[in-house]
Amino acid sequence: MGFMDDAKETAKAVGEKIADTWDDTTDRVGDKVDEMKADADVRKAEAERDSVKTRNDIKEDLRDGT
Repeated sequence: MGFMDDAKETAKAVGEKIADTWDDTTDRVGDKVDEMKADADVRKAEAERDSVKTRNDIKEDLRDGT
């Protein structure tokens, strides 16, 4: 029975290691997705800021021109 018990323990340890690795991988993927979303939000905010500045500059030029 010693051999079977050892085999069961080894199989259990391997299964736990695989589960831990899977959890770590899914966490890393989720973190990367969150990072990419944050970067996209920053780019969008910067583009909006630039658009508003340009629009305000054009309005100011039109006011000065009259």
